[in-house]
Amino acid sequence: MPLNMEGRSPALPKAGEWNMARKPAKMYRSAKGQSYTRREYTGGIPNSRITNFHMGNRVAGEKHEFPVELTLKVDNACQIRHTALEAARIIVNATIRAAAGSQGYSLRVRVYPHQVLRENKQATGAGADRVSQGMRCAFGKNVGTAARVTKNQKVITIQTSPAHFAAAKDALRKANCKLPTTSSIVVDRGHEHLKGLV
Repeated sequence: MPLNMEGRSPALPKAGEWNMARKPAKMYRSAKGQSYTRREYTGGIPNSRITNFHMGNRVAGEKHEFPVELTLKVDNACQIRHTALEAARIIVNATIRAAAGSQGYSLRVRVYPHQVLRENKQATGAGADRVSQGMRCAFGKNVGTAARVTKNQKVITIQTSPAHFAAAKDALRKANCKLPTTSSIVVDRGHEHLKGLV
């Protein structure tokens, strides 16, 4: 540890003054190990950022009254954090709503962040090495939630009319940029209405 002008070690910060570095999201991208979803065994799990999973014209969406249905599918198995799901939902909803109006589409997020993410927090700053040295493979504290998805699993689905197909496709393309893996846009229903558009 570096010494100060008087040749003494600097005083350690008081409790609560440590700067905890937020770890990058790529640490939680891979879906490995046993799933950890039992909330009754642990406390202090942060609330999920995403709270609305069905937007637009919900009644028409439930009845499948829209002739065209597009889906965003992930290409690889991974974990999608709740913040990434909320960011994807916001950009999709804003894009398709501007083109089709509030009742011209139905948007559904098809995954839920059940997976509890844990982190063994490390302190940063002067003298942090004294605090950060602890047990190996420590259990850690709950820092968030994520949705564990498999290959080719559906994440977001949009139902709309053929006139707004281009806007819906562009909305799902923007959502792809928010996810931690590559994904594909698939037309599930309504190919006969999209001649010359696909």
